[in-house]
This record gives sequence, C-alpha cells and structure tokens, in this order.
Amino acid sequence: MNADVRVTEEIRLKSLLAKQREAFLRDGAPSLAKRRANLLKLKNALLARRAEYQAAIDADFGHRPAHETAIMELMPTAQGIDYLRKNLRRWMRPRSRRVSMTFQPASAKVVYQPLGVIGILSPWNYPIGLCLMPLATAIAAGNRAMVKPSEFTPKTSALTTTMLSEIFSEEEVAIVIGGSEIGAAFSALPFDHLVFTGSTDVGRAVMKAASQNLVPVTLELGGKSPVIVERGFSLSRAAKSIVYGKLSNAGQTCVAPDYALVHEKDIDAFVAAYQGAVRASYPNGASDEAYGAIISQRHYERLARLVEDAGAKGARIIEIGERAAARRVHTMGPTVIVGATLDMTVMQEEIFGPILPIISYKGFDEAIAYVNARPRPLALYIFSDHNNTVGQILARTTSGNVTVNDTLLHYVQDDLPFGGVGPSGMGAYHGEEGFKSLSHAKGVFTNTAQRRGSQAASRSNWRPGGPRVHQHIRRRPVTIRNCASQLSDIQGLTSSCDDSDRLIPLASQPQAAAN
Repeated sequence: MNADVRVTEEIRLKSLLAKQREAFLRDGAPSLAKRRANLLKLKNALLARRAEYQAAIDADFGHRPAHETAIMELMPTAQGIDYLRKNLRRWMRPRSRRVSMTFQPASAKVVYQPLGVIGILSPWNYPIGLCLMPLATAIAAGNRAMVKPSEFTPKTSALTTTMLSEIFSEEEVAIVIGGSEIGAAFSALPFDHLVFTGSTDVGRAVMKAASQNLVPVTLELGGKSPVIVERGFSLSRAAKSIVYGKLSNAGQTCVAPDYALVHEKDIDAFVAAYQGAVRASYPNGASDEAYGAIISQRHYERLARLVEDAGAKGARIIEIGERAAARRVHTMGPTVIVGATLDMTVMQEEIFGPILPIISYKGFDEAIAYVNARPRPLALYIFSDHNNTVGQILARTTSGNVTVNDTLLHYVQDDLPFGGVGPSGMGAYHGEEGFKSLSHAKGVFTNTAQRRGSQAASRSNWRPGGPRVHQHIRRRPVTIRNCASQLSDIQGLTSSCDDSDRLIPLASQPQAAAN
C-alpha cells in the first residue's frame, strides 16, 4: 500500500469513527427493546446465511467440514446471542450500593451505560464466532461498533460485510476490510474500547497502538494450553477428548490442547490410545472429509518446520493415518511428538495445528511445576477422577479458564467469562463479564434529604455533631478504641465544613482532655 492510499484509508477510518460517535451522542443509549431487536436481527441474519457461511469458510480454508463450522461457530454464536437477550434486562438494571450511617439519608447505585464506539479486530481461525460474538456483546451493552475481520478469510469477510450492511446502518455497525496496514491504522484509532483476538505478538502491537489514545483493551491471545493426565485416569477417555480438542479445525483453535503431560509409565499406553481415538474419529486420516485443512501454505510450512526441528533434535515423530491426498491442499495429518524438549521450537511457541507433543512427568508436583514455569495459558485441561487432585491443580496454577475431564467446552458456557491472563490476554467478553467490560459502571450518590427540599434537615444531618452523628455514636459500645475512632471521624469531617459549622476539636479543650 503506497503512502497516498494509506493516508486516504486512515482518513476514511477516522471519518467512520467520527460518524458513529456523533450518532451515539445524538441518539444516546439505546433502550432494552432496541438492543434486543438488534441482537435478534443479527442472529436471524446469521442463521439465514448458514449454508453460505459454510461454503465461504470451506473455500477460505481449502477444506473445512460443514458440520464443524456448524458446531464450532454457528451454534455457539446463535446460543450466545440468545443468552445475551435473555439476561440483558437484569444486567442493565441499576444496582443499589450501601451508604454508611454517617452519610444518611442518602442512596447509592451503580448505573451501567454504553462506552460509545467499540473497535473489534477479529482473527481468521473462527471468522464467524470470534467476529460476531464480540459484536453481539458490544450491541448488548448499547454501543456502536467498527469491525475489522481478517484478510486471510476473504470470502467469509465479504459475506459478513454484506450481511451486516443489510441489517445495520454504518452509524451503528461499520465493517473495515484490508490487510495488516489497515489493521495497524484501525488499532490506533481513539475508540472507547478495543477488542482484539489473535497472537500474543500482534496483541502487544495492538495494545501499544491503543495506549497512545489511552484506549482500554480486551485481548484474547492464546498461548500453550497444557493437558495434565493423572495416572490411573482412563487413557481411552482422555485420548478421545484430547483428539476432539486438538484436531477440531485441524488444531487451529486458540484454546486447543497444545501439549500433554502424561506420567512416564503411561506414555506408550497413552500414545496407543491417542492413535486409536484419531483413527476412530478420522478413518481416512488427513484425507477424511471430516478433517480440516490448514488455512494457508505459509502456515502449513511453519508447522512442517516444527515437526522437522523436533525430529532433528531427537524426538520420536509419529504420523497417524493416511497422508492427505493431492487434492487436499495444505492439509497436515495428526502428528504426535514423543520426548519433546524445551530446546525444540515446537515447545517455544503456540503450535496452532494438529501436532501434539507429549511430555512425561514422574510426580504430580513435577507436572504442576512444569506448567507454572511457563507463561500463563489461555486454557488448562485436567483429567482426573480425584477431587483433591483437581482442587490442587486449580489452586496452584493460573490460567484463563479450565475444563475438567474434557476439552474446549468451557468456551461454550455462556455464563462463564472467557479470556486470558498475563501473556494469554486480559479482560473477558462472554456473559455478564463481557457486558460489564463494554459498559461504564457509573457510581451515583444521591443526598435524599436535599432531594426532598429539606435544607435544614440536610445541614443537621451532615454537620459534624448533628443528631445522626450523635445517635450513631450512642449506639456503639463505649470503649477506648471506639472513642478514638469516633473522635478521629468527627475531626476529619470538620475539615470540609464552614467556620460556622466547625466544632472545636475535643483535644484542644482542657476540661475534656482532663476528663
């Protein structure tokens, strides 16, 4: 992109943002009915284009099974929108807060109001769910939104652009199409909040750009999500769940199991169980119609280099099932790496593909220490029949989310927050936590005596030494500690009063001091 085109695009982006902000200030926060109606429009439009989306994603990836798109994207997004609509009234309701006796009569509450305009940068691996679910959350919170989908899924992004432009005006939802330079300009806009899903390295750049305008960010970044399989747990059960989590979308899932920690005496049995589960799920290996492709040749070659590097450094490489037929472009078969070590590249970066390194451990503490020695992951998976084991892992490790005795399923629990911690991200955009992330929690204090028009009553209640203060003091047990506390409270209050209301500090009264 040349300099003139870049400047023109930046001007266009700023114009879109200005248009949305002007509309937000003009129209104010949308009503509950308006938000629900917008969410319903979004859901109905998505489901009406179900077949088109399945075809578009299949074309963008080179091959992605229609049922996988339905299960992993269409269904969770539609259910997530339903959940937002169902709970929105409760979330929007002002919430009362306590007012201490000293400041009565008064009330306090928290009011949730829209932030304004939300920027959304979505990735290519789940171009429906990771684009439309943050958008739905922004709409639920009453915001306008600008969305930048990934350039790596052009057909899906074009379909999303068409769909959203048909149901929303540009003042409500605007779509921005372009490559990395447009993405960089987008992340530098002065949004009221920015939501980004993608790699940790790009997340750092996005956060740095947003910081120039003090824009708060929600980052969902991924990382190396571990699996811990306790000795004695059914290896066939664990392998079946891990295969589902690891090989769905050919491993291109931010919460996919990245590596498995297995007891050293169970390694061979686990490998056999994993191979059996792969063959049961994908009888024709990488050529199976239910098995997906890698998004591009560049990503495929990166994964191939990871396997090659591990093999060159002494790991045992096991390819499971038939290799992909020639017609299946950039498709990598399920692969296991036994004996992976820290000097291998596959253990130094997020894999994002159908490769499973297996790490042995001797004792339970060693497995926990291995996880804790690495950056905090987006997800952690535990396979154990013992509550004590699960409890210890939960207490002694930190991760974005956890699924016990399964994989991925925490993501589709609408009432759970979803997000990372540390290098795997910050903030959340699912459920009530998502609504709060994209809302401003405004604290409101009301002096009810003033509101009733009783100026005299208000002064007597607020003046240090007024009847309420003395009633409050009389109710409390007379102890040296309480007396000191009450004296400190009253002296502190006098500093903000007029001279006519000011009390003489008790400490300066000789008689009081003598008593």
